[in-house]
Amino acid sequence: MLASIVASGLAVGAVYALIGITYNTMFATSRVMSFTSGQLGMLGGVLGSMFILRLGLPILPGLAATLAVCALVGVVTEIVAVRPVLKSLEQHLYVLSTLAVALLIQHLTALEWSTEPQPFPKLVGIGVGIWDEKYWLPVVACAATIGGLEYLYRKTLVGRAFVAIAEDNFAARALGLPERNLRIASYALAGAIGALAGFAGGQLLLAFFANGPLLNFYGFIPVALGGLGNNRGAVIGGIGLGLFQQAANFLVGGIFSSVAVFTLFIIVLLAAPQGLFGSATARRV
Repeated sequence: MLASIVASGLAVGAVYALIGITYNTMFATSRVMSFTSGQLGMLGGVLGSMFILRLGLPILPGLAATLAVCALVGVVTEIVAVRPVLKSLEQHLYVLSTLAVALLIQHLTALEWSTEPQPFPKLVGIGVGIWDEKYWLPVVACAATIGGLEYLYRKTLVGRAFVAIAEDNFAARALGLPERNLRIASYALAGAIGALAGFAGGQLLLAFFANGPLLNFYGFIPVALGGLGNNRGAVIGGIGLGLFQQAANFLVGGIFSSVAVFTLFIIVLLAAPQGLFGSATARRV
């Protein structure tokens, strides 16, 4: 039983961590918390099932098509919901604009796909029991994403430009960096990461339109716990959340497991408002 809790906790936690990284990637270049992050994860599962099961594409082309469509959704989010409110961030208008896009995505998916959970295909066919692919695929996807982002940010010019925009938007613009193009690219990257979360976790979550709000909330918790903008903190927070949630499901079950998650979330934020691995924001006086 303990092995099952650990295996499922790591898998679910890796999905949450990837959604948290999606939040961070969007936030880094725009200072906007986009509530389309969970919907991108939902689309990863729905589109993966559609391309592979319904349209009969092989796994790799199906994955590529899923990532491409969700990257496009990320770009559309930047153009429609983020760019118009960048000058009014202190009014938090992005909460309404990104939430409106998230609801639109969810309802369109329900209309065009199904309102019932649909199966997600076996991808590799390796492993049984706690070593089944549905448990280790999300963990591998999360590790590959973190490794790829570390290489991007540390070893490439585009990645360093992302970091420059994230650290000081005004100074980066003064140096001539193409802020708008970099922001669009970061939203496309975030779309692909969110899609990978839903695709890798599809066998656990199924292809279900209602996964969007669930992933929005449980993907935000690792960001809050790990510190906004800290991808490594999001991974640690996501894995910790997944393990705690699955243990709570086993020990108390039902709605009480959600209460336990909320309680832990509140306690941690009361003790460390900036997150466990975040740094306190400097205040201008």
